[in-house]
Amino acid sequence: MTAVIRASVVVCGLVLAAVGAAANADEKLGAGVTLGEATAIKALYDSPEKFVGKTVRVDGVVTAVCEQMGCWMAIAADAESKQVVRFKVDHGVAIVFPIKARGKQASAEGVFEAIAAGDAEGKEAAQEQAGAAAKATDFSQKYQIKALGAVIK
Repeated sequence: MTAVIRASVVVCGLVLAAVGAAANADEKLGAGVTLGEATAIKALYDSPEKFVGKTVRVDGVVTAVCEQMGCWMAIAADAESKQVVRFKVDHGVAIVFPIKARGKQASAEGVFEAIAAGDAEGKEAAQEQAGAAAKATDFSQKYQIKALGAVIK
């Protein structure tokens, strides 16, 4: 009987370890992150035109997420930073940013873009971000990153 109890304890321990590892696993969205080096958010703020049209990776903490459709996520270097960059996807694509990502570390990448005058979705996301986070800035009204993928940690 002791061997059966011991075996049960070992099996339960392995199951709990597997569940714990799965709970701590990174959540890959879209293509994930493929670039090896991150671009500092400060660099994007200092010279945004230098990055327009380029694929960039940003690492930081998720400060806000679209609560309606999960179509955008804002990342700052840290929870106290006022410099925030929004990652946006078109409605109905494969990436949906989870609300539970708020406050977590993330790496995300995509194409840095100036929001065009006719980009209704980009302007709508900028307005939603302004309402969801006090950290939304003029930068957020002019620039965003068209998300290709992300990893929520």
